[in-house]
Amino acid sequence: MSRRKSRASVSARTRTPGKARRDDVPVPSRGLRAFADARTRRLVIGTLPGQASLLARQYYAQPHNAFWRIIEDVYGVGRAQPYEQRIEALLSNGLGLWDVCASAHRPGSLDASIARETIVPNDFARLYRRCPGIELICFNGATAAALYRRLVLPKLPAGAAAIRAVQMPSSSPAHASMRYADKLARWRQLLL
Repeated sequence: MSRRKSRASVSARTRTPGKARRDDVPVPSRGLRAFADARTRRLVIGTLPGQASLLARQYYAQPHNAFWRIIEDVYGVGRAQPYEQRIEALLSNGLGLWDVCASAHRPGSLDASIARETIVPNDFARLYRRCPGIELICFNGATAAALYRRLVLPKLPAGAAAIRAVQMPSSSPAHASMRYADKLARWRQLLL
């Protein structure tokens, strides 16, 4: 077997979501399902799960992302608890999770790497009909806020478009310009 064929075989077997070989058509990353129900009053909206989250099929699975640490400090929900228990704890505290993007091409995990022309937004009008108690949107970072305002907000009915929305400091490790204590203080104000 030639070296070239061997490398291609390994590459095809080990490729991560959203990554493609140079000769492939880019494979879009597909987001995770919404976690929201009749108890949801506040909805945290991110951009698109990063590679670690896509591989684990869990929101904020990248170990250096501060989201679950914030949740632990605000609600006392331990980061070491099983994912399903953490999600149930969020829902029981009136907090939901989703992302702007249902799918998009993004090599790696940085929001800046999302190919804007490939974004397919999630159906927020449907979510707001299903969860009419949502009264506050907390954007997890500037990119989520900007994409929502550009791709989602113009298509929402008036009632859903009027939901109060606040841009929060990103929990991503890429947003290292703000100290954790400052991030926590900002998040705590809106989560309690």
